[in-house]
Amino acid sequence: MAGGSFVSTGEVKDYGGKVTVFVIMTCLVAATGGLIFGYDIGVSGGVTSMEPFLSKFFPSVEEKMKTAHENQYCKFNSQLLTSFTSSLYVAALVASFFASATTRALGRKVSMLLGGLVFLVGAILNGVAMNIEMIIIGRLLLGVGVGFANQSVPVYLSEMAPAKIRGALNMGFQLAITIGILVAQLVNYGTNKIKEGYGWRVSLALAAVPAFTMIVGSIFLPDTPNSLIERGHQEKAKTMLQKIRGTDDVDDEFQDLIDASEASKQIEHPWRNILEPKYRPQLIVSIAIPFFQQLTGINVIMFYAPVLFKTIGFGDDASLMSAVISGAVNVAATFVSILCVDKYGRRLLFLQGGAQMLICQILVGVVIGLQFGTTGVGSMSKGYANLVLILICFYVAAFAWSWGPLGWLVPSEIFPLEIRSAGQAINVSVNMLLTFIIAQIFLSMLCHMKFGLFFFFGGFVLIMTLFIFFFLPETKNVPIEEMNRVWKNHWFWGKYIPDEAVIGTHGQSNGKTVA
Repeated sequence: MAGGSFVSTGEVKDYGGKVTVFVIMTCLVAATGGLIFGYDIGVSGGVTSMEPFLSKFFPSVEEKMKTAHENQYCKFNSQLLTSFTSSLYVAALVASFFASATTRALGRKVSMLLGGLVFLVGAILNGVAMNIEMIIIGRLLLGVGVGFANQSVPVYLSEMAPAKIRGALNMGFQLAITIGILVAQLVNYGTNKIKEGYGWRVSLALAAVPAFTMIVGSIFLPDTPNSLIERGHQEKAKTMLQKIRGTDDVDDEFQDLIDASEASKQIEHPWRNILEPKYRPQLIVSIAIPFFQQLTGINVIMFYAPVLFKTIGFGDDASLMSAVISGAVNVAATFVSILCVDKYGRRLLFLQGGAQMLICQILVGVVIGLQFGTTGVGSMSKGYANLVLILICFYVAAFAWSWGPLGWLVPSEIFPLEIRSAGQAINVSVNMLLTFIIAQIFLSMLCHMKFGLFFFFGGFVLIMTLFIFFFLPETKNVPIEEMNRVWKNHWFWGKYIPDEAVIGTHGQSNGKTVA
């Protein structure tokens, strides 16, 4: 099996056209949908390390924190506390299936608008919460908003962007997530200094700002040509395609979109059809990538960064500032991915990022193991604590230019139109399910597995890196409606793709088949 057979893409069409200011601005506005997800990830970990919040809603955790000889691995172990963080992801999981139907029937921008509105209500409820029930209900509403946004935004970006810069524009979503995380961590650092003890309310209520941004943005966004054709507005679709491509000569691409839409209309039950063998490659990859993305352990770092840094010996302010530092690295490294993804491809970033994450996780586990042992009793010197922070920053950087943005980009660009909404719903739901599970059990796993937890995630990083090497073909610069050629030419997946799936509009094959 020759190495080249892993990445052979055959011949794909170049529709021409140019990159217009209009399409870049449109994609930047749409990408702000990632702000709500990012802000929530960043804010929840900081709030759960604030003593006024813990004393109001989780007094038993606060008592453990004050115990002098408490096991460092176990002092935050509380199922109720983790349910505050993880409840959002159950709601997002369920909402993504409703969002799939909405996105298909009413368009991508309507899903974004609905997501923003529901998230706004959840943010207000959390900000004024007087009891644990209000907090959890607010979190569930935030989850519905996240489910709709994560379903619609990546698909919107993939459909609007020209093939040659689709990776960079789609990664605007991940960039917005990382900016949301960083802003939340800065907000936490500031609100933690409010002496009256209501800082946590400010942190939670400010989630209304990214929600409002998404609402306003989605009102003014145009719909994608794919979505307009899907809903029977062909003239509008052609006009929009000419506008986003910056040329009147869009006949080839427009015809391919119509053909894809006609094929789509033959599919009455996308959820049943997605199980057919010809969609097997896309289905497996769209499940495996979000599954593995969460098992990198990244959300452990992002959700619980302040808690984790407190565990290894940082004080309140220092732990929140350490989280800000790792958040800033996250944003900066995402720019690396935006600059490289369409030049060097998806596979290279996946493979390099996986190797760097694996090394960092092993080293973090070794340092924490040497300092706390298996008992968890002890303290970490400032030098070792700073070493852990540096290793975590290298780990976060690797994730931010590989599995972070590519975990959303690749699943959103590989599905044919007829099952795209269903495919993206599966991607989001697997992501949210694993996020929920990891968020719910992490503090308990830290308590029981101790420093071995970092080796646990490291093992999965090794497996997922091998999966990418053998089973993910390169998709850079391939038009989204031409993606079947890539699968047909792959050494393993080719046998699942029927010849007619890569036949051109005039009955002639435009690509070559690998035996």
